[in-house]
Amino acid sequence: MCDLNALPDLRLALVQGPSVRHDVAANLAYFSQALDDIEVQQEPVDLVLLPEMFNSAFTMDSAAQAEPEMGPTTQWLLQQAKRLNAVVCGSLITEVAMGDYRNRLIWARPDGSFAHYDKRHLFRMAGEHNHFTAGQQQLQVELKGWRIRPLICYDLRFPVWSRDAQHTDLLLYVASWPAVRRAAWNRLLPARAIENLCYVAAVNRTGDDHQGHAHSGDSQVLDFMGETLLHAGAQAGVYYAMLQAAALVQFKQRFPAYLDADAFSWQ
Repeated sequence: MCDLNALPDLRLALVQGPSVRHDVAANLAYFSQALDDIEVQQEPVDLVLLPEMFNSAFTMDSAAQAEPEMGPTTQWLLQQAKRLNAVVCGSLITEVAMGDYRNRLIWARPDGSFAHYDKRHLFRMAGEHNHFTAGQQQLQVELKGWRIRPLICYDLRFPVWSRDAQHTDLLLYVASWPAVRRAAWNRLLPARAIENLCYVAAVNRTGDDHQGHAHSGDSQVLDFMGETLLHAGAQAGVYYAMLQAAALVQFKQRFPAYLDADAFSWQ
């Protein structure tokens, strides 16, 4: 584990709100306005989280809604990262080759570079596995020395894919998780924090989708013991949380359960 005692604390902004189905222009305009709140904050943020498929709403119409790898939404994310001087991340549909569509999280940095993570676990109950290609690789990124792993929605249900307690300081989940299953969302997030001895931040959309499925928000940040630092409830808006590096490293020194973890493979 790196020396988090020497690292700065990390300030997060979680942006939860509704998305209009298949209307990229309207959705980018909505989230641009939401990010205005961050720009006027006296205390700058380091990382901004947007929901899953925030630009199109969750859809299986992958061919029609896909963007190229440097498409307008990726460029928009990079523009927002630059203006906020913060990393901005959220997922969108990306066509990586002819007919190969990914539910892809973009990790957009203010210097104009970016990384990506393709959703591993595709939600078969909505037929996502029939319209998208599953990702095969984890993404670990660093931000001010923090080791961060972003994941997407349904990935939350699979603890092996989420697991790497020795090398993770913060797990992220961006989601379009319906209210009918909010109990699972609210129970699984603390579990991921506890078993990985790390912070967890998760952002979810709000509002009804085109099929009338409600989304309750419930965006939240939890500490390494599964204790709630932020719970946004159902109201659309921008919510802030501060992660303390020293508290995390001190806990891992006192309670290094990761040293007794079973061997496993992500494959």
